[in-house]
Amino acid sequence: MTNTESMQNAVCDAIDAERDTIVGLGEAIMDEPELGFKETRTAARVVEVFQTAGLPAENGLALTGVKAVFDSGRPGPTVALMGELDALIVPDHPRCDAHTGAAHACGHNAQIAGMAGAAIGVAAADLGKQISGRVVFFAVPAEEYVEIDYRLGLVREGLTSFLGGKPELVKLGAFDDIDMAIMIHTGSADALQSPAGVSASSNGFLAKTARFVGKAAHAGVAPEQGINALNAATLALTAINAQRETFRDQDCVRVHPILTKAGDIVNIVPAEVKMETYVRARTTAAMLDAAAKVDRALKGAAIASGCTVEVETVPGYLPLNNDAKLADMFRATVEQLFGADAYHELPHSGGATDAGDLSQMMPVLHPHMTGARGIVHGKDWHIADRDDGYIAPAKTLAMMAVELLADDAAKAREVLAGFQPAMSKQEYLEQQQDIFRTDVYDGAGLA
Repeated sequence: MTNTESMQNAVCDAIDAERDTIVGLGEAIMDEPELGFKETRTAARVVEVFQTAGLPAENGLALTGVKAVFDSGRPGPTVALMGELDALIVPDHPRCDAHTGAAHACGHNAQIAGMAGAAIGVAAADLGKQISGRVVFFAVPAEEYVEIDYRLGLVREGLTSFLGGKPELVKLGAFDDIDMAIMIHTGSADALQSPAGVSASSNGFLAKTARFVGKAAHAGVAPEQGINALNAATLALTAINAQRETFRDQDCVRVHPILTKAGDIVNIVPAEVKMETYVRARTTAAMLDAAAKVDRALKGAAIASGCTVEVETVPGYLPLNNDAKLADMFRATVEQLFGADAYHELPHSGGATDAGDLSQMMPVLHPHMTGARGIVHGKDWHIADRDDGYIAPAKTLAMMAVELLADDAAKAREVLAGFQPAMSKQEYLEQQQDIFRTDVYDGAGLA
């Protein structure tokens, strides 16, 4: 047995010894879901676990983030193991918050339990000077892109600069001392073909809200005196749909608008209608191209209807590019835990994550491991196998950290040597800030 294998066995034994604590954490978070930038109770649970493990914790990062460090005392790279604190809104989920509709229907409770379990294992294994560098355990807020109006309010109040947790943490410098980052997303056994898998990439996106403003009038007596904002929004939806054949298949563009307000009273011509949409794509260039076409559809609908449309555009997340060397290490680790058929290559994902933002600047791995059942973001999503959902990710994260930092951090240094960032932190911040904009189109030609 090599020294690395001995250390990996030690962290796994320590995780097994605290199985009830790790599972209990995941289930407690499941029962108290909180939305992004509001995860105070969840963050407090993470702080308690870190402190019990003897890891000093820094909290309140980007409002609710929590960060702890295991320092080997020897120089070397810093590896971050991450989990996400927040839930999303699924009001018909059986374990949702009755007041907010928040529910962990995406497995972030398992992410936190896995990350915290890895912290417990690394801290208890007494690795001492057998590794080089540091392991950061990072509970990050607000990955689910919900409550856009609330988060824009935070931006206007100066409490945040971005609407997602990792982008805000990048701006604040919380990743400045980190060289690479790994997290594990819980997957459903109903969707994945094996216990674990990695997509080479996933989409990025930006978000738009549109407010069509017309003129109220009695819908039965004098509709000609009104300007129907709902008709304008309907035209916009049709115009957006007409653009779909112009999106290249390889760009994996997804535009999926909804109406969040469609009028006030049925016998009044709708004077205010609101729409919200994401514009997703495989590359930033394709995303910006599709966004321009959406803007054109919104403006054209306003002109056709003679109303005004106000369009607010905000940055979402950049495309994810999983690091190939980290993916190879992940595959070897899960095969060590589960056997030779445990790993499956996954196709490009149309979803998005703010881990994609990090992947533009540092090596990142964002794989999936099963343990859940049901439809992701659906009311039937739950952790069905607690060992697969909570314990296996904890072991995988801890084992990968050990392997990266063993032998004078040889593998971590190899990963870093082979990585070429797509942009610097400053370029990233400038690009994302430039996406913030508000445009007003007056269909009567008055603006």
